Amino acid sequence: MTGRSAQQSMQKYINHCYKHMQTIEERNWIATLINDTGRRKSELCKAKDIQSEWYAKWCTELKESPRPHRKQWEYTFIIQSLFERGCIANGKRGIAFAVGTEPLPSLFAKYGCEILATDIHPEKGTELGWTDADQLCFGVEDLNRRQLCDDEVFSKKVKYRPVDMNDIPEDIKGFDFNWSSCSFEHLGTIEKGLLFLKNQLNTLRPGGWAVHTTEFNLSSNDLTLDNNNTVIFRAKDIESIVNELRKEGHFVEELDYSLGGLPEDFHVDLFPYRGDVHLRLQVGEYVATSIGLIIQKRKKKSWFGL
Repeated sequence: MTGRSAQQSMQKYINHCYKHMQTIEERNWIATLINDTGRRKSELCKAKDIQSEWYAKWCTELKESPRPHRKQWEYTFIIQSLFERGCIANGKRGIAFAVGTEPLPSLFAKYGCEILATDIHPEKGTELGWTDADQLCFGVEDLNRRQLCDDEVFSKKVKYRPVDMNDIPEDIKGFDFNWSSCSFEHLGTIEKGLLFLKNQLNTLRPGGWAVHTTEFNLSSNDLTLDNNNTVIFRAKDIESIVNELRKEGHFVEELDYSLGGLPEDFHVDLFPYRGDVHLRLQVGEYVATSIGLIIQKRKKKSWFGL
């Protein structure tokens, strides 16, 4: 795909969004390009977040400078979403899926959280080629490289356990929150990724929060990548699992497909990716970005059935 065709594919999706804006409004989904309600929604990666105070705060905590890169956005989105919901606090218990060498366990431990960091079994991860770019965790020693947390506190607060996201052990349960950063699109199929979104709730206590980011197809709500090492979820895939979770009594923050209104929101990074502006990227014949989903496990019913 040429740069021109990638940009055309992006414009095609933008036109599709505007054409169906009334439908979005009828479902009470916020579709504003620049408005920020002050609380994270289940939403797409957007450049305006990079200019926000909360984004700058967490980048400082992560020892990074704010930049238009979707991986940094995913980290800050996860942190802010959990922070807004009271999860990042002393005594809270969290679990990370497919943690790799990401800095979030160390940061959360600094705030007093107890973290179980999990990743695929090292042998399987190596077989799949996930040792490149620090994508695979070999143990708890991989998780405090930035020294975000005092070593003694870190050793007390963070534990590591190999876990296959397609087969989560039943004894992992009762956590206040969990998260993953662009991971469940690597489970083999779209169906397996959506099944994970259901199964991960078993690790939470009633009322616990889950925040997960993944690949989102901006080019098409029909054709996409499936049955692959990396799949790309369409709007209809996301809406299907959200509707299913809601029917089961779980809460999912409203879906916001607004694309943003800044130049970085309309730039498509082409392969091989330069990464200087990397909020949208070409994946095969599609333009993709990140979407963050915020889910709360169904609370226990009261004596009055409420």
